Amino acid sequence: MTKKKLEDLAAERAVLSGLCQYGLDAYLDVDFIDADHFTDAMNQLIFSCLYQSISDNRKIELSSILSAANDLGVYDQLNNKDEIGFIRSLFNFPIHKENVALHGAKIAKLKLARDLKKTLRACEKDLDQVTGDEDVVDLVAKIEEPILDATNEIYNGSKNKTELLGDGIDEYIEHLSENVSDFAGIPSGFPRFDMSIGGGLRRKCVDLIAARPKVGKSMFGDAVAMNVATNQKIPVLVLDTEMSKEDHYNRILANISGVEINKISTGKFSENEIEKEKVAQAKDKMKDIPYHYISIAGQSFENILSLMRKWIYQHVGFNDNGTTNDCLIVYDYLKLMGSEGITASMQEYQVLGFQITKLHNFMVKYDAACLAFVQLNRDGITKESTDVVSGSDRLIWLCTSFSIFKMKSDEEMATDGAENGNRKLVPVVARHGEGLDDGDYVSMKMFGKFGRIEEGNTRNEIHNNSRAREQGFEIDEEIDEQSDILNQ
Repeated sequence: MTKKKLEDLAAERAVLSGLCQYGLDAYLDVDFIDADHFTDAMNQLIFSCLYQSISDNRKIELSSILSAANDLGVYDQLNNKDEIGFIRSLFNFPIHKENVALHGAKIAKLKLARDLKKTLRACEKDLDQVTGDEDVVDLVAKIEEPILDATNEIYNGSKNKTELLGDGIDEYIEHLSENVSDFAGIPSGFPRFDMSIGGGLRRKCVDLIAARPKVGKSMFGDAVAMNVATNQKIPVLVLDTEMSKEDHYNRILANISGVEINKISTGKFSENEIEKEKVAQAKDKMKDIPYHYISIAGQSFENILSLMRKWIYQHVGFNDNGTTNDCLIVYDYLKLMGSEGITASMQEYQVLGFQITKLHNFMVKYDAACLAFVQLNRDGITKESTDVVSGSDRLIWLCTSFSIFKMKSDEEMATDGAENGNRKLVPVVARHGEGLDDGDYVSMKMFGKFGRIEEGNTRNEIHNNSRAREQGFEIDEEIDEQSDILNQ
C-alpha cells in the first residue's frame, strides 16, 4: 500500500499557471501561501521568482522570471532546457482566474496537514521521554499546547510578516466610525476607573491592581466580572486562588437578589418567602450569565495557561477574521506557584516577573483582555507608587495599567464623607489613558453583606463639588448618570 504524501502537484502547477497568466490579480487571491506550501523543489523556486517579479511590479513573462531568478541567486537552477520548457507551459496551461484561489486553498490545507503531522511526531518524541514521575496535567500539556498552537495558526495565520503601517487604515477608520463607543476597551462597570486607564479593559493587555489582604480586591474582581458578563454579555473567566465555587455562589446570589450573604450561606433565606423568591430569581439569572469560574489553587502556571487556552476555544471562539471574540480573564491573584520555568532558588519578585511575562504574552497571542491582581507589600499601606509590589519593575513594564486598591486614611474619610465609601482605587500607571491628577483617586463604596461594591466620586470631584456648592453653583451629575446606567 502506497503511503500518501499529502501533496498535489497538479494544484501546485495550477497556482503557478495562474500567477504567470494573471500576475498580481491572481496573487491577491492566494497571498496566504508561501514558497514552502509547494512540495516540489522546482515549484518552490518558480513561485519565489514569480513573487519577486510581482513585488517589483514587472510584467510576468519568461524574461522577468529569469531576471528574478538571477536576483535570487537561482538562475543556474532554472536556466536549462527542461525547466525553461516547464515555465513556458505554465503560460499556456488552461486555468480560469477564479479557480486559482481554489487550488491555492487546497495546497494550503495540505501544507497544514503536513505541519500537524510534524507536530504530532514531535509530541510523540516528547512522550517517549516520559518516566512516569510526571504530573498527569504535565503529560497532557505535552500534546495539548503544541496542537492548540498549531490550531491557532489556522485561525490567525502567521504573525511574523512585516506590514506597512498604513495598510488597512481605511478599514480601521471605517470600523471606528461605524462602531462609536464611549470606551476603547471593555467597560468594567466603573466609569471613572475606565476613563483613568484609557477607556476600559483592552485586548492584548493586562490591567494590574495591587491590594493588601482582606481589603476587598476579590469583591472588586467579582464586581467587574459580573458587570462585564451581565451588562455586556461578554464571556468572563474568573481564575481564583483562594475562594471556592460556593463562595462565589453566595456572593453573586447576594449581589443579584439583595439578600444578605450570611442568610444565603446558612440557608436562612428559605425561612422568608420574599427572600426565598428573590434568591430563586437570582439563581435563574445566574444561569444566563456567561460567567465562568475555575479554582487554580495548587496548580502549576503552565496548567493555568492551558485552562485559559481551552476556555477560549470552548467558550469564546473566533470571528470570521480569525480574531478572538470579546472576552475577559480575571486573575485573582498572581502569587508564588510551581512552574517548569521556576526554580527553588528564584526570589518572589523573579517568580512574579516570570508570571506577568507569560500572562502578557498569552493576552497578546490570543487577543484577550485581562484584569489581574497582585499582593501589595507593607509599604503600600502608606505609599502609592510602583515599588509597592514584588517584581515591580517587570510588572509595571508589562502591564497596561497599574492601580492600588486600599483603605482610605481617617483624614481622607473625614474629607470625602462616608457617602463616598472607605476604599479608594488609585491609578498609578495608565499607558493608554490620561490617568488621574497627582493625589487624586476613585472612591469605592463596599456593601460587604450584599457582595457588592460601587464607585463613588473622585477626590477632585468631591473637592470641586464642595466648592461649587459653597458658591451656589449646580453640580454636573453626567458621570453619575453614566455610572447608574452601566450598573443597571
